Parts: sequence; C-alpha cells; structure tokens
Amino acid sequence: MPRPRAQSAPEILPDPRIDDIVPAAALPLGEIELIGAHLGPYTFGPPAVLVDGQSAHVLMCRPTRLALRVPEGASTGLIEVRSPSGASNPAPLRIARQLSEGLHPVTSPAVSRSGMIYATISGPRGKQTPVSVVRVSPDGRGTPFVTGILNATGLAFNPDGDLFVTSRAEGNVYRIDASGESTVYAEGMGVATGAAFDADGNLFVGDRSGTIFKIDPQRRIFVYATLEASPAAYHLAVNKEGVLFVTGPSLTSNDAIWAIDTHGETRAWYRGLGRPQGLALAKNGDVYLAACLHGRRGLVRVTSDGNASLVLAGTSLVGVAFSPLGTTILATNLQTPNELNGAVYDVDLGIEGLNLF
Repeated sequence: MPRPRAQSAPEILPDPRIDDIVPAAALPLGEIELIGAHLGPYTFGPPAVLVDGQSAHVLMCRPTRLALRVPEGASTGLIEVRSPSGASNPAPLRIARQLSEGLHPVTSPAVSRSGMIYATISGPRGKQTPVSVVRVSPDGRGTPFVTGILNATGLAFNPDGDLFVTSRAEGNVYRIDASGESTVYAEGMGVATGAAFDADGNLFVGDRSGTIFKIDPQRRIFVYATLEASPAAYHLAVNKEGVLFVTGPSLTSNDAIWAIDTHGETRAWYRGLGRPQGLALAKNGDVYLAACLHGRRGLVRVTSDGNASLVLAGTSLVGVAFSPLGTTILATNLQTPNELNGAVYDVDLGIEGLNLF
C-alpha cells in the first residue's frame, strides 16, 4: 500500500513590525504609509490592517512598506498589522476630528481670537445658498452666521477683529459685524477669491484672473502685483515682515508658492506642488498648505530653506488655519457640485500659528 504523504508544517512567519507612519496624521480616508518589517505580501495576499479596530483598505504592501486608506469612521487611535502568525506592535496615528459638515469651503477657514471657526457655504458659481458663512465652536456646534453673500469665498480677520468675506461672483468684499450683518467694504475686485490682512490693516484680495489688489485702511485700492491667472482661486497669507504668500492652482503638477514683498516684487518662493490651495503660516516661518507633494495629497509643510514634507494625509483638503487654542483647523471639499459635502476638522499637530495682531 502507498504510504500517506507527510503533512508539511505551516510556515512560521515573523511578526510584522511598524517602525514609522508617514505622515503621522490623517483625515478620515487619508492615505498613509507604514514603514517597518514583515509587512507582506504573504502567500494568501496582503495582511489585515486595523485602525481603531476597524479594517483598513490596503493599497500596497511590500516587506518594509505598506500603504493604506484610513477608515472613514476611525478616530484617533492605534494601527495594527496582523499576519497568520501574529500581530505587530500597535502604532499611534493622529486622526483629525470632524467638527461640522454640510459646508462648501473653497479655501481656508478663519479663526477668531476666541477660537471660533468660520467657514463658507460657497455653492456653485452664481447660485445663492441660504447661508453664506457658518460659525463653528471649538466643541463642534455650528450655527448660521452670515446670509446674502453670493458665492462667499475668502475669509480674513482685520487687526480689530472684524471678519471680511469676498464674493467671487460679485467681485465685492464685505465687512461682517458681530451680529453677522454684512456691508460692502470694496467693489470691483474681479473674481475675488483669497483675502488676507497684514499687521498695518492693509487688506490683500486675489482676483484669480491675475491681479492682487491692496486696499489700505482708508479703503483706497491699488494693483499690488500681477500673476498668472488661476482656473480655481488665489489663496493668501501674510508673514510678520509683510511678505504676501500666494498660491493659485493651475493645470500643471509643478505649481509654486509665490512671495510678494512690500514693494510688490514677486518671486517663486517654492515650486513643485500639485494644485496648491489654502495656506497658513506658523510662528517659526514655515508655510503650511493644502497641496499634492510627490503624488500624495494633504497638508504640506514648506520650511524657509525649501524643504517640503507631507505632515497630514487628506485627499479632499482645501484649506488650513491655526487656532489660538493650539489646534490646526482643516477644511475639506469633496468636489461634488450639487451637494454640500465639505467639512471642518481639528487636530493637534503641535504647531503654533503666526499671530500678526
């Protein structure tokens, strides 16, 4: 009789190991990468990855690298990789917390001195929305604040703490009082998108057709600089030296952050980004912005010496602001024209924002 074939012992695999997470923070559905060892693939396919106990979609795996998409319902917690023979060490990931949804921001939110967050429900061009600007408390309570502004776009506070809003449809800039009532502050700003104040109370407004306007405290209007037109918007921020930083996404993957000095001279401060949008400045001079870097989208940090890195993953990120309460405020827009799928989030990234006034 034939002798029965001996059963081979199951393969013993080393336990997976996570050494690093790049980037170390993400929005829900953001794409991150694990660096480590024994991360797959195995004979049966990729390993199981859990984020806060929820199964994550694995996008790519190699023995030392594994890319995954953060589950939509995950909150700040631990990542674990599981193989047939064991589980990895748990590794912490910071996941942004959603504060309010049903919005339509198209650039960065604005944050008051008390930590209240302001975001737009901008809507399709030429279509009036019932609410133009929503006010969101740090604990996530959202209330309508401004109505009647067509396609509210850019938001900025002046040194006195007044909120200003641009209308890309009307070309107007509005001043908003404490009760949410709006009055026209300036007209004729073209397709008025981004807005930012400097420490002296000068307001800069970006007309995406190619002009940066300066409106001084006496409301006199000057053409401050000209740039290439953007098919989307201009986004603005001013540093303590009065240098104006501008992004304007184009159709290329090699867009720049522009720096405009106090004389209106313009230079490419950093180049190599895909669809750069809303930006904010840290106290140490670093620029943070929503952009794509080397094919990965999220919150990008660019240092003064030209080093760029992805610090938070988020495919739908359009803007960023820093709260005086110590958190980073993020705005998303899922780019569905007929639905309000935008939201604002907060996350503690340990960044101290620049405070001009």
